[in-house]
Amino acid sequence: MSERRIGLLGGSFDPPHLAHRALGRLAQQALALDELRWLPAGAPWQKAGRPMTPPQHRRAMLAALLADEPVALIDDTELAHSGPTYTIDTVRTLQAATPGAQWFLVIGQDQYARFDTWRDWPELLQRLTLAVAARAGQAPTPPAALAGHPHRVVALAMPRLDIAASDIRARARQGLGITDLVGDAVARYIEQHRLYTAQPGI
Repeated sequence: MSERRIGLLGGSFDPPHLAHRALGRLAQQALALDELRWLPAGAPWQKAGRPMTPPQHRRAMLAALLADEPVALIDDTELAHSGPTYTIDTVRTLQAATPGAQWFLVIGQDQYARFDTWRDWPELLQRLTLAVAARAGQAPTPPAALAGHPHRVVALAMPRLDIAASDIRARARQGLGITDLVGDAVARYIEQHRLYTAQPGI
């Protein structure tokens, strides 16, 4: 019996959008994943300066975005954690609970370029394969600090999708349409709960 292939895709998802879903689908197909675990962050240390939408809303929006994705699973490990969340702690917990699997961490080139700022990054490199979403035709480029640390990396040829959560929040605050950026279900949820219009500054 072959090892289960499990992907991890984390983020604040504030809000989740169609580029997130496209990346998940690409990772699932390119890596032949049995399961793709989406990890909405509780209190990500890298975004400590900006207040985030409450976790129950971010999780609900993610569930709406992924409703038709067959191998997608929303994992609440980081949401349930108090205090700042670090990927290494999540990976240790998940791997201990599911031994014998092959693990992939799906990240963007921007995250890969500063991977040496992540907590215990050498251990992360040993624990899983990095699946880096690079522009089509471009190879993932690591930071210089990774040169002395051999690691497994797979390039995901991601089509250019210029969608940013900050732009979506700004459009929602201005009362502009966002359906083409987040899809019908997420747009309805945002409108119903007035997530960004009622909370200026988020």
